[in-house]
Amino acid sequence: MRKIVLMMSVSLDGFFEGPNREIDWHRVNSEMLQHFNEEIRQFGALLSGRVTHELMAAYWPTADKDPGIGPEMAEFAAIWRNMPKVVFSRTLKHADWHTTVVPEVVPEEIRALKAQPGGDIGLGGADLAAEFLRHDLVDQFRLYVHPVLIGRGKRLFPESEAPTGLRLIETREFANGVVLLRYALDHAADTSADTGASSSHDT
Repeated sequence: MRKIVLMMSVSLDGFFEGPNREIDWHRVNSEMLQHFNEEIRQFGALLSGRVTHELMAAYWPTADKDPGIGPEMAEFAAIWRNMPKVVFSRTLKHADWHTTVVPEVVPEEIRALKAQPGGDIGLGGADLAAEFLRHDLVDQFRLYVHPVLIGRGKRLFPESEAPTGLRLIETREFANGVVLLRYALDHAADTSADTGASSSHDT
């Protein structure tokens, strides 16, 4: 079965954007851009909310026509254009570029999407991610931790009533100091927490 993969950049103090939606603190170089292309190309679909989708759709469909754009960004433009996309919105009625619009997150429909053949499914946007987390629909986390403290803004993860156990499956350090932390759900850890067992993962 395909996995839902939350793929987001985050500051060291846990924010994914500044108080005015700033992301100018992101440290992205050609190494990371090529890595993103390699990862996203393997997805079978991309899921996002309306705001994220409209930001992407405002630039990427024709970005590779810009003669000043770098090769990695031009490559991503083609990947994004051709990738099947699902946008969750109650106000958006239509979207182009292989995009399906659905009004809300229905867990049964997401599980049916996961059961279809194809690559894993990329999830972007903190608000949509919070909804997926609420329904226990996220299977894997790929967090790109940028070496900066922005002090305030919007946190990536919402408050929760109970801890969620995760298992580290990959780390990677990029030359610009960004670190990839890839986690999968660890249901055994959740069970230990529920029974009051102590954890050996205090770091």
